[in-house]
Amino acid sequence: MPRLLVVHHTPSPALHSLLTAVLDGVADPALADVEVVTRPALVASAADVLEADGVVVGGPVNLGYLAGALKHFFDQIYYPCLEDTVGRPFAAYLHGNDDLTGGLVALEKITTGLRWRRVQPVLGVTGAPSLDDLAACRELGAVTAATAAGLLG
Repeated sequence: MPRLLVVHHTPSPALHSLLTAVLDGVADPALADVEVVTRPALVASAADVLEADGVVVGGPVNLGYLAGALKHFFDQIYYPCLEDTVGRPFAAYLHGNDDLTGGLVALEKITTGLRWRRVQPVLGVTGAPSLDDLAACRELGAVTAATAAGLLG
């Protein structure tokens, strides 16, 4: 059974809304054969990534950079996953109160180093998530799950 790993750091109501929307997208009946494993960023491990067929990462941008919890996740999985997850499909959503640039740049550098394959543009949300932002998160979850299951290229 294909497995989608959703790694998140969700300290705010806005991020909770985005995570819920991602999980709603994965709950599409057409994706019933995809197992979804959800892990907080401070708990997710290299084993979780190695066992997954696709990954969604989400969390805040604080003070112009990825939140420490997301950075911790990537720091601990980087070398154990470096060779065995090349081409792994992934998508990401980031939230901040204003400028997301530093977080987007950091995420791009890290995932490029891992040689993961982005299946959706990174969704960046500032302020309160709009209905369009939530719809984009649902699509992000569904597309990443479908890609992990081999239903999409």
